[in-house]
Amino acid sequence: MSTFPNQAAPNNTSMAPTFLLVGMPGLSAAPSWWTIPLITMYLLSALGNGTILWIIALDSTLHRPMYFFLFLLSVSDVGLATALMPTLLGLAFAGVHAVPASACLLQMFFVHIFSVMESSVLLAMALDRALAICRPLHYPTLLTNDVISKICLAIGFRCLGLHLPLPFLLAHMPYCLPQVLTHSYCLHPDIAHLACPGAWGAIYSLFVVLSVMGLDPLLIFFSYGLIGRVLQGLGSSEDRWKAGQTCAAHLSAVLLFYMPMILLALIDHLRVPIPQPAHTLLSYVHFLFPPLINPILYSVKMKEIRERIVKRLQPRKVGCAQ
Repeated sequence: MSTFPNQAAPNNTSMAPTFLLVGMPGLSAAPSWWTIPLITMYLLSALGNGTILWIIALDSTLHRPMYFFLFLLSVSDVGLATALMPTLLGLAFAGVHAVPASACLLQMFFVHIFSVMESSVLLAMALDRALAICRPLHYPTLLTNDVISKICLAIGFRCLGLHLPLPFLLAHMPYCLPQVLTHSYCLHPDIAHLACPGAWGAIYSLFVVLSVMGLDPLLIFFSYGLIGRVLQGLGSSEDRWKAGQTCAAHLSAVLLFYMPMILLALIDHLRVPIPQPAHTLLSYVHFLFPPLINPILYSVKMKEIRERIVKRLQPRKVGCAQ
């Protein structure tokens, strides 16, 4: 069982002046082992997503709905990875387990803002692909710049509207349990779980989780059901292959983002006895791997992105040909 410095005995009721984070299981005695891969993953994800942002911003031919949503996805990936780093690096470098409630709630806010943003953008990208394949003739008139702007406003309102009340609710909730979280970062279901029974803020926290992480995957997979039905009706296998390739990167990103979370939910619901390190590892995969893998997926699967990256990185010829 993990021990924490200066951990106080559980109070009957408190306002949680600090929360205690759990480090990487099995590596608390040798934090340097997971410091290097942690920093490497963050730098690689920042480089990959920064490249995607750079390419799309500079190339006017990519200013189309699909690539605009990809731009937003890279923004959410960079934001999510950056929001996770303060407590992860604190644990890795200095073994800092105690985090003030204000700092923990601030991290929680940004982690979930960018997580909801990523989920919302993945849903918008699924809608974009469904319209492009199911209604190709009407696609340019359905996804106009005005519609894209409204989708962006809806995503922003959804992120802020759902999560802005949470830090204030959780800050004033009574806590009856020791304030020991189960991860290396602050998550609102984790914090709400420590609240006293009857604290209605925990109910709102559950509503937020279900309204995003429960609804979005259903709508995304419904969109892909429509796409699959249209692909079955295409004449040649070559046409089906070309249409399917346009969805391959996005479907891979969807599975990478949601599958660890779905597995965690099934494990908790079915009470499957798995070691805590495996449980924690799935959480790391859910939050840290999409920012790292998404740029690679889209660079490999999307020909236009790949070609423009290669073109930008090629040295320009200087001088006159003789």
